[in-house]
Amino acid sequence: MVIQISKQNIMSLTKQLLEANNASREKIPAEALAIMDKATGDLLQQSLSKSVISNGSELPIGELTNTKGEKVNISSFIGTKPLVISFYRGGWCPYCNIELKALQNSLSNFKELGAELIAITPETPDNSLTTKEKNELEFEVLSDINNIYAKSLGLVFEMPEDLIALYHQFGLHVDKHNENKSYELPMPATFVIDVHGKIILSFVKEDYTKRLDPNDIIASLQELKSIKA
Repeated sequence: MVIQISKQNIMSLTKQLLEANNASREKIPAEALAIMDKATGDLLQQSLSKSVISNGSELPIGELTNTKGEKVNISSFIGTKPLVISFYRGGWCPYCNIELKALQNSLSNFKELGAELIAITPETPDNSLTTKEKNELEFEVLSDINNIYAKSLGLVFEMPEDLIALYHQFGLHVDKHNENKSYELPMPATFVIDVHGKIILSFVKEDYTKRLDPNDIIASLQELKSIKA
């Protein structure tokens, strides 16, 4: 089955993210923007994304927690169908919410191609449930307590102190959302995994305003389906 994706759909997530970023930069004071831009720039200089698990690698197995507080092993999603995984920072992040809604809008396409979608965040199950309900998500949202699983993929970084202080000024306390004092976050990332647990598409960006368009996920799943056929 080949699903046709219009140009409008291809550009929708990218356009939304760009517009959100532009609007945000107009509202945030220059001093605050400088702190935020420096934090992103430092991550880019470190090239953290280069050390992340990549295409052709086997997806590590780990234990997560669902919105009901139940333990779920990532291995339970492997072996029967392709899997799409999206790591996001938290429901407090506007770019994460935009991405989650875009994934929800493409969920039927993923399912038609035989794939399952899950999202992973370091937030507590209660906060994950709030995000799921707010965005009316019909896919599993799992909590990665203390970023243990994200660390196994190489996604995690520690927030700099000046950014933490700035977030506190904004009324945002990541420690309360995650219920720990580490101030660690995963870089936003999306992976497409085949039925055998092998990563066939890996997207990781140090810049949290950049996310993978759902059409690229669909294209990867279409290719996988054609190979299987």
